[in-house]
Amino acid sequence: MAERVRLGVNIDHVATVRNARGGLHPDPVRAAEQALAAGADGITAHLREDRRHITDPDIEALSALCARAGRPLNFEMALTQEMLDIALRHRPHAVCIVPERREEVTTEGGLNVQAHIGPLFFAVQQLKEAGIRVSLFIDPSKQQVMAATGVGAQVVEFHTGRYCHAEGEARQAAFAELSAAAAMAHSVGLEVHAGHGLDYETAAEVATLPQIRELNIGHFLIGEAIFIGLDEAIARMRSAIDGAAF
Repeated sequence: MAERVRLGVNIDHVATVRNARGGLHPDPVRAAEQALAAGADGITAHLREDRRHITDPDIEALSALCARAGRPLNFEMALTQEMLDIALRHRPHAVCIVPERREEVTTEGGLNVQAHIGPLFFAVQQLKEAGIRVSLFIDPSKQQVMAATGVGAQVVEFHTGRYCHAEGEARQAAFAELSAAAAMAHSVGLEVHAGHGLDYETAAEVATLPQIRELNIGHFLIGEAIFIGLDEAIARMRSAIDGAAF
């Protein structure tokens, strides 16, 4: 029997709504608690340098929540000394190193591992020595996969934006690229995750790749929650990933 694909729920955009007006509502930690109760296997949160959504107190509270629940916190971070220090202080289950530009609305592509071999090797080694599982958020490229192994990462998470936003033959080509990269990553001993832009349909298709062990999904689920509630959105996503009717 195939191993169940895990669902990580990214709660960044609950914080985006909160920060649009200030104050404490809606609380991303409450959303994380609800997501875990609804069937999420873990929580993902990106602490950006500009703190545009998740904040330092959020990370403290999320770390405590996940520890109590016995569920993993996947801490997304840029490759900076500040973020490395925060990760080493909180010691989440996993760190996913992502590219970050202040002017972008959301993460626009994967990390160029080949262009940052030295700093990445240093960061990955420090994180691993602290007992933190290290993932690199990359485009589904064989070159980036091999570079990820070179810096010692244990996991790669493929950026699925190009696949999700394409149509017709372009989508088929992007899926074939994703499939080939996943097969290569698995063959060299990397655990394979994916995320960005996934909805019920695209998540279900990506989950058919036998190498995929985890999908991290945020924006779509938080958007769906406005209309059907977070519990139901997660239940439908869980069913889609598991291949059940919904």
